[in-house]
Amino acid sequence: MDCAWMVLLSSPAEHYEYFLRSVFERSAVAEAWDGDPIPDELELQCRWFADDFGRKFQGTDGEEIEIVQFGEWNRSAGPDFSHIAVRINGETKTGDLELDTEARDWDHHGHAENPAYGNVQLHVFVASSGRGRYFTRDHAHRAIPQLRIDPATIDPRRWGKGEAISRIGRCSVPLAEMDTKDIESLLAAAAQYRLKRKAARFQRIADAHGKDEALFQLTAEAFGYRHNRLPSTILAQQLPLKLLRKEKEAQEALLFGVAGFLDRPTYDDASPEARPYLRKLWETWWKKREEFGGRGGGSWKFSGARPANHPHRRLGALSVLVSRWREYARLVFDQPLDKSPINEFFASLEHGYWSTHYTLRSKSLPKAMRLIGETRVAEILGNILYPLAVHRDEGMWEQYKKLRAHLANEKTERAMIRLFGKRTDAKKLVRRVYQQQGLLQVYDDFCLVDESDCADCPFPEQLAKWKLPSP
Repeated sequence: MDCAWMVLLSSPAEHYEYFLRSVFERSAVAEAWDGDPIPDELELQCRWFADDFGRKFQGTDGEEIEIVQFGEWNRSAGPDFSHIAVRINGETKTGDLELDTEARDWDHHGHAENPAYGNVQLHVFVASSGRGRYFTRDHAHRAIPQLRIDPATIDPRRWGKGEAISRIGRCSVPLAEMDTKDIESLLAAAAQYRLKRKAARFQRIADAHGKDEALFQLTAEAFGYRHNRLPSTILAQQLPLKLLRKEKEAQEALLFGVAGFLDRPTYDDASPEARPYLRKLWETWWKKREEFGGRGGGSWKFSGARPANHPHRRLGALSVLVSRWREYARLVFDQPLDKSPINEFFASLEHGYWSTHYTLRSKSLPKAMRLIGETRVAEILGNILYPLAVHRDEGMWEQYKKLRAHLANEKTERAMIRLFGKRTDAKKLVRRVYQQQGLLQVYDDFCLVDESDCADCPFPEQLAKWKLPSP
């Protein structure tokens, strides 16, 4: 490889990105939707609202379409999003937006006859309706502009596709022969590239909804842990921080009610210790459920997680965070990031019920537990707060590099086996958070994209091209 590019690029993240593009063209990710099962409509709406699809499009009739304002996610009957602003061929229109998996769902769901959909300014969908063209019209027979989005333009890993199996990959051979300093430089550059992408994701959400809402959504996602990231994100989108802070006395009941945890009476099944708290939630929720009860917060998973990470308990912690939001936001936005105050803040979160209970129906614990454990705080620092800090001040990278990694999660263990095989110093190579993040980025960019079960992956043969000096 011509090494002149090393002089021209300004950061390790750019070196890694150049290396990535030089290994293989990733344009396959952007191919048109090929008929694979379409992601769940609720997840599509979540990705749309988070600006994952972008803002500028071409409509089905060639219109130039730009989303100016994503509006509000409607929680009750009617169009999916209200108070949107969309610019079509230079003309800005305000109103509602409907997002369906198929174009014909507009008729199948009865929207064409429903006056509540009379202010829809844009109909967004994934799949067309067979051979013929489907035209979207409202109850007054007004033609509604259409926009077809392509889920393939989003990294397929985001849709929960299966990951590569946990066996030693072909790349483990050249990596075993690779100098430790070169591996460290690869992981450091990949980590910086990952930080850059995470900061960009935050900025996209912040541009659409404001920086506080972006921090709230991403923190809620982190509270969801591995199994419930998506429903936690959806809930934070459907119940924005601004609304929860306005509904101060009802915020806990709204979180549990919209999440679907108060859909049916659970009082009789609850422990005597839990009943007073559950009764309080119900007394508030029944007054609000007509307004907020039209949507659920996604499909929650209850198995596979430690009792302390039960979704009920995570929402309890989220409600406490909302009540102390100003403190959290000041630590993140108003001063240089310092992990110690962040750790102290999360350690100080307490709740009269959730500090001593696992679920809405469980018995009291013998002693109080932290609402958010140290490992989860480390995840929030590594995945949300430091990417923002390094984006604002590149000097924060040196502080980030010092973060020690906690116990590796399942995905990290899988990546270590896949890439490092039986290398005896594998664990030493990922002792720091940035090293784990770099490993995960390489795993994401190659192992999770490869569809040949390692056989045709170009990464092993191209590793010799990595020549950056160690950090």
